[in-house]
Amino acid sequence: NSRTAEMAKLTENASRDVSIAFANELSIISDKLDINVWELIELANHHPRVNILQPGAGVGGHCIAVDPWFIVNQNPDEAKIIRAAREINDNKPKWVIEKIIAEVDKLKEQGVETPVVALLGLAFKPDIDDLRESPAVSIARELIDANLVEMLFVEPNINKLPNSLSTGKLTPLKDALEEADIVAVLVGHSQFKLVDFPNGKPLIDAVGIV
Repeated sequence: NSRTAEMAKLTENASRDVSIAFANELSIISDKLDINVWELIELANHHPRVNILQPGAGVGGHCIAVDPWFIVNQNPDEAKIIRAAREINDNKPKWVIEKIIAEVDKLKEQGVETPVVALLGLAFKPDIDDLRESPAVSIARELIDANLVEMLFVEPNINKLPNSLSTGKLTPLKDALEEADIVAVLVGHSQFKLVDFPNGKPLIDAVGIV
């Protein structure tokens, strides 16, 4: 019936959200324990009944980042795992921002007055031009609002920044890597996988591309 069909669609996206949340939470735990989360996941996935997804900078798009809330709002007392997953994924961009700000503070202590930060990727997933609900855009907006750095944005799939990011600069990849003091990879675009990232510059890799 129509009720079950609608719930099936929400369930598909909530299930995906929960799986991503496990990977994202694992990445935060691994960072605290000084463990390479991508190596950890690769090893764990050798088990025939384990299939951990890849962590990232958060969850975006108009489905996975939105649909689970319909279930939670209708069933606030029962949807405990679904709510927790949403909160984990919604908070992952804040964790990435904290990593970037920590590197900014180090450079400021070294006398760099306005560090240049290059954010690689603005879309909500690799190799598309869709910025809806993108965690990378949320990260970019918060860094702009903090007014601590000069922002360079690398998004090879768009030609113009959205108005909310207009104070930043859409920059070719090569130029951004040369000009930036700090590089943060937020989306695993194919173009980024071919890059030799410069040594000696702080690099925050939220997607395991390096």
